Amino acid sequence: MSKQHPILQANDLELGYLKGNVLFPVARNLAFDLYPGQLTCLMGPNGVGKSTLLKAILGSNPPIRGKLTLNKKNIADYAAEHLAKQIAVVLTDKVQTGNMTVYDLVCLGRIPHTGWWGKLAEEDLQAVEKALVSTKTKEIENRKLNELSDGQLQKTMIARALAQDGEVLVLDEPTAHLDLVNRFEIMTLLRELAHENSKAILVVTHDLEIAVETADRLWLMTKEHSLVTGSPEGLMIEGKVNLLVSDNKWHVNPLTGKMELNIPLTYPEITGPAHIIPWIKLAIRKSHPLNDMDSASIIVYRDPFSLKLTYKNQDYHFSSIEKLMHFLKYN
Repeated sequence: MSKQHPILQANDLELGYLKGNVLFPVARNLAFDLYPGQLTCLMGPNGVGKSTLLKAILGSNPPIRGKLTLNKKNIADYAAEHLAKQIAVVLTDKVQTGNMTVYDLVCLGRIPHTGWWGKLAEEDLQAVEKALVSTKTKEIENRKLNELSDGQLQKTMIARALAQDGEVLVLDEPTAHLDLVNRFEIMTLLRELAHENSKAILVVTHDLEIAVETADRLWLMTKEHSLVTGSPEGLMIEGKVNLLVSDNKWHVNPLTGKMELNIPLTYPEITGPAHIIPWIKLAIRKSHPLNDMDSASIIVYRDPFSLKLTYKNQDYHFSSIEKLMHFLKYN
């Protein structure tokens, strides 16, 4: 097997923007590799330069200094029409659709190859068909866009970008307006597209849980560190995901990948089914119960569900976690 080479690379990159005649740097010393066949998630708090980085990749905001290359060629050296054939983008803004159908919108992905008034050739039609099938939108190709759910519309936008047939897909918060199930479906779809079509897919997201679950790599932009990259699992184990957290009130639990409050708290001894224990601990953290919990113990029973609290040498029985928390908080 030949060694895989990155499509997009950056080294010692400094980014910023002009305000009047004054140049304002927003990110320095950026270095990264974007690989084909991988889903990469770019994360970071607001204001650290994520949007500026996307604009640099798309060729609309050249770096202040450093090297940014696509297939080993400086992005600044690409003509706009050629860069559009290489990099497809899906932005957060909802498309103004009118009476356009799904098929019509996906066909627009071929504009970089045909021009606005160009007729779709056989290869263009094949690219559109492949994009519809790959994104599971073939069955709704004749539906009007204003008839679609948010999840279906986002899949259609991804299909349009896929029809463009570039090597890189860039998506800016593609799950921002979706419910929980659709967020996972869209990110899982993007992972499949990366793996099955050998695309380099870069997604900007604030959803840490879904990024850890679906991404092959994370790029973490922080105010203290320019850019940290690695696998989600590696960054979680090393504690580097906590670089995303600027407020000391919070931390990312390396066992769950979820944000938690930093509350000095001693848990009681809890025995019972393994999948229930973390939820009892979460309830305890949120309820801020008595501080001397180290002298207590909880046993969880099933069939039917119940809990026994042993506290100050007395036993108390509860039929729900809610009732247990009420007791701990007010007794």
